[in-house]
Amino acid sequence: MTFTGETETIEYKTSTGELKVACNSIVAMLNKHGIGTVYFGVKDNGEVIGQKITNDTVRDISRVIYESIKPQIYPTVAKVDIDEKSIIKVEFNGEDRPYSSKGKYYIRVSDEDREINPTELKRFFKQFDTPENWEAIKSDTPSDSYEKDSFEDFKTKAVEAGRLPVVQEPVVNILNRLGLTSGDYLNVAGNLLFGTNPGIVLKAGIFATEHKLTFIDQQTKEGNIFQLIRFAEKYIMQNIHWRSEIIGFERIETPEIPAEVVREALANSFVHAIYHADTNHEICIYPNRITIYNPGVYASPNPPDDYIKKDIPSVIRNRIISKILYLSHDFENFGSGFKRIDSFCQDANVRYGYELMQTGFLFTLYRSSPNSVIESVSDSYVNSPNNTSNNERSADLTETEKTVMLIMQMNASITREELSLKISKTVRTVQRIINSMKDKGYIQRSGSKWKLLKQLPSDDSH
Repeated sequence: MTFTGETETIEYKTSTGELKVACNSIVAMLNKHGIGTVYFGVKDNGEVIGQKITNDTVRDISRVIYESIKPQIYPTVAKVDIDEKSIIKVEFNGEDRPYSSKGKYYIRVSDEDREINPTELKRFFKQFDTPENWEAIKSDTPSDSYEKDSFEDFKTKAVEAGRLPVVQEPVVNILNRLGLTSGDYLNVAGNLLFGTNPGIVLKAGIFATEHKLTFIDQQTKEGNIFQLIRFAEKYIMQNIHWRSEIIGFERIETPEIPAEVVREALANSFVHAIYHADTNHEICIYPNRITIYNPGVYASPNPPDDYIKKDIPSVIRNRIISKILYLSHDFENFGSGFKRIDSFCQDANVRYGYELMQTGFLFTLYRSSPNSVIESVSDSYVNSPNNTSNNERSADLTETEKTVMLIMQMNASITREELSLKISKTVRTVQRIINSMKDKGYIQRSGSKWKLLKQLPSDDSH
């Protein structure tokens, strides 16, 4: 196989023996375009010749790039097999121009790397001079007061993704290298990402109908970005339907909405948010859809559809935050988020939509089974046919009775008064509903708890 020729964003090297020279090319492409790709195991004319790749090859490439290029970048380094030949593909991007390799600056001209002298450097990069970014402003949180679990979560994922080299040094030093400190304090971005009290609020709720009228569960969480992303992902995945399939001799559990879509949508929500807005992050789970809202108007002049149909650079509102979530593999800052979501959704036959609002951005994922049971709110409860004494359908229940049964399933000890508040009905009406459900054989009282005798209807077999 032969690739097309080298360009201003593509460079070929015959082997990793040219790694140091390749760093010059990386810097040149970053300074010119902010993005690029280098292949090792490919001749200048694009002929794939392959090279020997050991377990340490990818790690060594990451280390040399990390040590040679300033400011530090965190490329994606991957082994690729083409026609039974192995090559290395290095993808990178960055906006902290100008970049240097071993103290020297380069610019990409056609397929060549030209060194820039100091006078040219000053003139060329004047266009990139910008006021201090709000993310870099010093916060009130000391740099050694980071939230340890969040940082370890980030570090583990970043190392596994090959985007952060394994280094044995104090955490504060790593935070400083990542641009998350200002003196002895975390900067604003560092505090939002890893702080113990950054002031970010996430509201999450499950609603019994297609409107915000009757809620089954409602929670407000405060934490840093990593804590809230993990909470939101868990909250959604625990409260959607899962289908069981036997493939070969293995039982496979498949969610109605791909986990990759949920992760991508959540990461984009936190990357593109405005953190001093008047509204909060919000997750709403309805019977027919899930909505993910982030405060802050849509950041790009290009509509989301353009990112699906075209290959265009992303517009990043919060550069430091996006860089850290890119390193942890939560976010791809090549403008591929919508394209990835579209691909996963098409594969899983999931519809989605979005709304550009005056206060923020609302992303919607439509559920496949709008009338089916919400699985669980807590870690300890998992709904299955074995949780009921009868697997009959509840086709003769009214919509309100189905809602009450669903709430009882979540909280077997709920009182009439609490049900009244949940469904916005009088206690007298609630009692009539309970009597009807008893007469139909769906519930009975067992001490201080409600016992469900039949299963709620579901379009899926579970």
